[in-house]
Amino acid sequence: MNRPLSELEIIQNPALGAYLLWRFGIGYQSNDGHQAPFHLFFLVLPLVLHRHTLSKISSTQRASGLALFAAKLAEERENLMAIHSRTLLLRRLSLQSLAMGTEHRLFSISTSNATVRANTADEQFCVPPLPDRITPLARAPEKLGYWCSQFSLHQISTTLMVDF
Repeated sequence: MNRPLSELEIIQNPALGAYLLWRFGIGYQSNDGHQAPFHLFFLVLPLVLHRHTLSKISSTQRASGLALFAAKLAEERENLMAIHSRTLLLRRLSLQSLAMGTEHRLFSISTSNATVRANTADEQFCVPPLPDRITPLARAPEKLGYWCSQFSLHQISTTLMVDF
């Protein structure tokens, strides 16, 4: 007998994760075309799949950047400090999402320089229309990717208080 999926299982699944990671890569590459460092992909799901953090990303203008987003989170210091522990908790989902995204050609991983290239839809696949309830979730990783593209790994690590 099949049991119904919990809300957590519906949201935290590798297919949605792969899509969100792909959107992050698209945002990262939109700045200057450079590929995102592999490490950064472990930050995406812990930031985007957390309601409070997602609302802070959504309410921060793209032009405002990572520093203002981090400052908003730091208004309640525990929110900023929790990113690292959520990253550890969601690393398995992040890895599963990376594997699924690679398998379905959403992105390509370069083992020689530890970067991830988000493939464009016209190159490899067709992007289906999204349900309205997922649209805000899909915009956030792209914005986050753009912000991260403007900083080094060290600067991102320091700003978001995470350890790579």
